[in-house]
Amino acid sequence: MESSTSPSDDLEMVTVFRLPAGGIEEMEALTVQQLLESNGIKTMLVGDSPLPNFAEEIRVVSGDAERALQLIADALAAGPDGADEAEAESGK
Repeated sequence: MESSTSPSDDLEMVTVFRLPAGGIEEMEALTVQQLLESNGIKTMLVGDSPLPNFAEEIRVVSGDAERALQLIADALAAGPDGADEAEAESGK
């Protein structure tokens, strides 16, 4: 029996994070990228800026999208205090 999906479907990139139009929160995008990559999710920064590190979107392979969105939601829910706690725990 043949699968209805092709191998290339697994490589489709989907947006999991987007800065607001005209946003200046490049550090936020880089922080989200680091969060995902530190959890084993490869990312691609995408944007119109001539500087590649000033991305407007973060994309991941579609198979990682659900996990990436959950990591981002958890980090946003925890806020800055959660980040401080996680950093302190990783230093032990």
